[in-house]
Amino acid sequence: MSAFDDLAKLGPQDIWDRVSVRAIHGERITLGVVELEPDAHVPEHRHENEQLGIVLSGLMTFRVEDETRELGPGGTWCIPANVPHEATAGPDGAVVLDVFAPTRADWSQFEPQAPRAPRWP
Repeated sequence: MSAFDDLAKLGPQDIWDRVSVRAIHGERITLGVVELEPDAHVPEHRHENEQLGIVLSGLMTFRVEDETRELGPGGTWCIPANVPHEATAGPDGAVVLDVFAPTRADWSQFEPQAPRAPRWP
């Protein structure tokens, strides 16, 4: 197995309604390029994984515990394990990069779709 791949060759997985991820899993970390359709909502949830992220394109309204921010390209977040959070994409949708430790083993339940051109880059 090669250490290299191309984002366009990764089949996206639908993880919420109108939200998909192209995930790369290491032994202890997951990198996810998350594509959100316009006004898509990620409902409040929490997980054992620590999460770091950055908006690559579009706008997001992000809530982590009691703090809410509107973020554009370059906006970042740091979410400790088991902290409630939710997000909503802006009117043009968004693409974000998320990093999780440990890996998002729960994403294995979502069937990958056929590869297609990503919304980013």
